[in-house]
Amino acid sequence: MAWEEQLFALFEDLEQQAEALADAARAPDLLDRGRAEYQQVSLASRLVASLELPLLLEVEGVGPLRGRLERVGTGWCLLSGDGGSAQDWIVSLAAVTGATGVSERSVPEVAWSPLTRLTLGSALRRLAEAGERCVLHRRDGSRLEGVLRRVGADFAELREPSGRLVLVAFAAIAAAQGEDA
Repeated sequence: MAWEEQLFALFEDLEQQAEALADAARAPDLLDRGRAEYQQVSLASRLVASLELPLLLEVEGVGPLRGRLERVGTGWCLLSGDGGSAQDWIVSLAAVTGATGVSERSVPEVAWSPLTRLTLGSALRRLAEAGERCVLHRRDGSRLEGVLRRVGADFAELREPSGRLVLVAFAAIAAAQGEDA
């Protein structure tokens, strides 16, 4: 090997060593940057990446709910009943205390479809428009049965079978079920 080739080989080796040292020095910064970026990931963005997957959601006041994730909106999700149950659940994300079976990925909010921006109020209005009996499960574990009449900005109006009208704050709602409850 000529002296020029040896010199170029030496320089190449030194360059590779310098790159390896630079990568090693940069690794903690990249790890910190990754952690800082991950703090921007929301539960909803992880759930949007989990659409159509079978999940287990732990819901305050209700307990574990199993089913396939059909839709995610701003502050809520729609879970289709698991197995033989055709029961659909509208679940308030504020009442979700844990989730199993979710995707490792997340979808940033800017990539969500316009339908994903619908609120819990929008989902409850659909139940009210159907005019069917439903069950509202509250975060304290209690249940209200009846027909949703109207849905306001931050509450739903439920007419119980006795005729009593109850206003339920969205903040108190853990989940809602349709007529098959």
